[in-house]
Amino acid sequence: MPYAEISSPDDDRIADYRALTDVELRTRWEPPNGLFIAEGELVINRALRGGYRLRSVLVDEKRAGQLTGIPEDALVYGGTQPVLEAITGFHVHRGVLASFHRQPPRELTEVLAGARRLAVLEGLNTHTNLGALFRSAAALGIDAVVLSPDCADPLYRRSVRVSMGEVFAIPYAKSESWPETLAAVRAAGFTLMAMTPGPGTVPLASLTEQQRARPALLLGAEGPGLTRQAMEASDVRVAIPMHHGVDSLNVATAAAIAFYELSRA
Repeated sequence: MPYAEISSPDDDRIADYRALTDVELRTRWEPPNGLFIAEGELVINRALRGGYRLRSVLVDEKRAGQLTGIPEDALVYGGTQPVLEAITGFHVHRGVLASFHRQPPRELTEVLAGARRLAVLEGLNTHTNLGALFRSAAALGIDAVVLSPDCADPLYRRSVRVSMGEVFAIPYAKSESWPETLAAVRAAGFTLMAMTPGPGTVPLASLTEQQRARPALLLGAEGPGLTRQAMEASDVRVAIPMHHGVDSLNVATAAAIAFYELSRA
């Protein structure tokens, strides 16, 4: 692998990795330039298995000779931890970062056609919750994810890290028109299930066999939950029974419970 030592955070060759903790800056830089950052060998190797094309690798110089699974022609840049921290804005605990090219966005029709169980996310703008939700979706039988236009980026570094790279395993599409997309989900034969702690809900365990046949679980953001338009577009409102006066769960936790229930035989 071609290897170069980096001694200055101002080196233009590692521009992809600058200020990784600045969410606003990264949001302006990464999607328009068609790239994302993966952290740690496990996640990097999952991105490679997912068919994402590698741009370069930035590694703690002590680990440069220990990398596994990296293509032989990959550009690898090494530096000390202080240099890496000056570049990225944080201590690179896993010792390695990689810059990847994004793949072309999937069309909604393509994602719906290949799925039996679906997660539909409205306004989910916390990267950690989004990453955790993708990891649960991959583990618990969800085939694809649909995101509203105001959802966070699944390929933002924190989402990718929390998902342990499972964002690469689940097809997803980002809506360009909302809530019109919800009508398209229903028209594709899915039962749209709005998850809410509010009144008029059905316990998840009580859903009929017909409702379970092609479920699309609709989840909203922490705090505000689903919009009125999303609730009105749903076929049924569902809930997880609560105890001890608790009114709701973290959205990623609630999603994992619901995914398990919907994937049960």
